[in-house]
Amino acid sequence: MDILTILFNGLSLSSILLLAALGLAITFGLMGIINMAHGEFIMVGAYTTYVVQGILMPALGDGYFFCSILLSFLAAAAFGMLLEVTVIRRLYGRPTDSLLATWGVSLVLQQLARSIFGAPNVNVVAPSFLGGSLTLLGVSMSYKRLFIIGLVLLCLLAVWAFLYHTNFGRKTRACIQNRDMAQCLGIRSKRIDCLTFALGSGLAGIAGCALTLLGSIGPTLGQNYIVDTFMVVVLGGVGKLIGSISGALIIGIASTVFEVGSTASIAKAAVLFLVILFLQKKPQGLFALRSRSLD
Repeated sequence: MDILTILFNGLSLSSILLLAALGLAITFGLMGIINMAHGEFIMVGAYTTYVVQGILMPALGDGYFFCSILLSFLAAAAFGMLLEVTVIRRLYGRPTDSLLATWGVSLVLQQLARSIFGAPNVNVVAPSFLGGSLTLLGVSMSYKRLFIIGLVLLCLLAVWAFLYHTNFGRKTRACIQNRDMAQCLGIRSKRIDCLTFALGSGLAGIAGCALTLLGSIGPTLGQNYIVDTFMVVVLGGVGKLIGSISGALIIGIASTVFEVGSTASIAKAAVLFLVILFLQKKPQGLFALRSRSLD
């Protein structure tokens, strides 16, 4: 395997991890909640795509997939908003309780998926225009993975514009940096928490929609990514967009490099070991969030 192929495979894996971690980076940074049910929002997005395929594909053909991206976002965002109002809102400042509660929610959602769709995995038919691959400089790049990379860039641009060029985004960053001061200035932090948690959950839904292009989906789909997404967020630095990008690139490319001559399990263990060593030296991650309250 030449270096260009390794880089493309690493970039492809990084894009998937970044898309899955993008919503978690926002909600974890804002609320400090350890949301173990984040992987199940990925599953919700994947199953929404499966349902939309059955309903809209006969009428719209390949166009159903673009509708499924939007509907996956809305479905996961609705689940996220419901979870925030009923469970998360009562667990602020209690990280251990939030971990246990959201882990319980993840088990409930997995069982709900089994009850509705069955335990066996199901498949989503990829749009025909994503079949085949592009060969460039001797590297075969599948259109599916190129589409996912483009989708990640679009989501990243949208999140950046939301956080840095909207009034709601400025309020969100204010709550991340100093919640007490933001409340003193009249910012309704509970409303910010609810809508931001819904946004983060919706981004996980888009990740689930994208993952349907790469293989079959099942009730435990999200569990395959939850550890990696937390590693991306913690390695990059909680609440920092550039940190999530850097963390995803490092973990994705490192995993691909370690897989050369070994197995995926060994590569994942090696990456986890290196991340732990790094966090021992720099526990705030690559890009630490600075504010007077945190100092």
